[in-house]
Amino acid sequence: MSADFDLPLLTLPTAADATDATAPRLLILYTGGTVGMVINKRQELVPMHFEKLGNQLPELRKLPHRLELLALPQLIDSSNVTPADWLLLARLIGHHYADFDGFVVLHGTDTMAYSAAALSFLLEHLGKPVVFTGAQVPVGRTRSDAARNLLTALEIAAARHPRAGTVRMPEVGLFFNDVLIRGTRAKKVESQQ
Repeated sequence: MSADFDLPLLTLPTAADATDATAPRLLILYTGGTVGMVINKRQELVPMHFEKLGNQLPELRKLPHRLELLALPQLIDSSNVTPADWLLLARLIGHHYADFDGFVVLHGTDTMAYSAAALSFLLEHLGKPVVFTGAQVPVGRTRSDAARNLLTALEIAAARHPRAGTVRMPEVGLFFNDVLIRGTRAKKVESQQ
């Protein structure tokens, strides 16, 4: 598993200068799921080339955050997620914990609630946000929820108290369908929620 910690990080272009130490630095972990897919010419879902995420989601370029993305080389089919996958995610976050101000985990919706709950217990005593999100419809498609979910999850992960400058949500949460839930309280009730 140590090889997974040496995965390359992709810097995403935003409004924040890469050298601006005051801009929150966030790590997006793409584990799999519709949120990171696009539809090819044969109308099949295939993993997105994240170098093109700014083209698919131009709002990212306006964010005042420094964003980096790590995509797992073996994407997780969320219908088959295992405790080993949860341990890997916890270790990846632990490995990068000192370098980032917050984390957004892009995850398939089948078991996202279970994964958020598991990481809530694996990552006890957090001082930084870990926000899970996913999508029912891929980014770039009509009525896609991917953009709204991702952009809001990033805003939550970057949020600080105005006066104290402290993190607003120093725990694992799940943002989906305009609702933010503690990781330990999330559950999937139907395919749209």
